[in-house]
Amino acid sequence: MSTPNIQLWEVFIRSRNGLAHKHVGSLHAADAALAMQAARDIYTRRGEGLSIWIVPSDTIVASDPAEKDMMFDPALSKIYRHPTFYDVPDEVGHM
Repeated sequence: MSTPNIQLWEVFIRSRNGLAHKHVGSLHAADAALAMQAARDIYTRRGEGLSIWIVPSDTIVASDPAEKDMMFDPALSKIYRHPTFYDVPDEVGHM
């Protein structure tokens, strides 16, 4: 049984400055303020969060995995995007 006023939200947490936000889970809440409070209570209990993003699930647009070839194959034909043919001098170390 679903309640019409309860919306599904996706939660993203950034743990430190300089890092990207990572999806940590989902929650149900009636509005953005309640979703933010719930995200804080549920996903940052140990103080691991620096920033929280909440996004209504129904606003996320995603590609279909069945259309993977159509979406990503054109990138494979552009070899300049993949620097696998460059020689890296030994002095450089890790890149």
